[in-house]
Amino acid sequence: MSVLEQVQSDVKDAMKAGDRDRVGALRMVANELQKAEKEGLGDEVEVLQRERKRRLEAAEAYREGGRDDLAESEQREADLIAEYMPEQISEEELHAIVGDAVAESGASSPKEMGKVMSLVMPQVKGRADGKRVSAVVKEKLTA
Repeated sequence: MSVLEQVQSDVKDAMKAGDRDRVGALRMVANELQKAEKEGLGDEVEVLQRERKRRLEAAEAYREGGRDDLAESEQREADLIAEYMPEQISEEELHAIVGDAVAESGASSPKEMGKVMSLVMPQVKGRADGKRVSAVVKEKLTA
């Protein structure tokens, strides 16, 4: 079962349960997945990552603006989207992948971060956020 089919099934379940917030969030996710599928752009994981990132950024903006109620709503949607994403990679595994990429690329300073990132990101696609990877790469190159 594809992620889209799972989300559509969960929309029906949420409707039966009367959970309006969940229905709205899931419909938004289903809509974005359908749009990406129709346009042939990216895979389901990329769509989920993008939508989750948007929700997290919106939540942060609302918090900074003193709108905790809206921030909570956005955070709940981000958490809901995360349920459909692949399991996140552990810190130990991420450090190992980055270490291998640093050795393979021969990078030795933070200026060469792009080389390492280009090797790491395809390996952790959907399983690690770019910010998280970037922080580990920076840590390895400055150590």
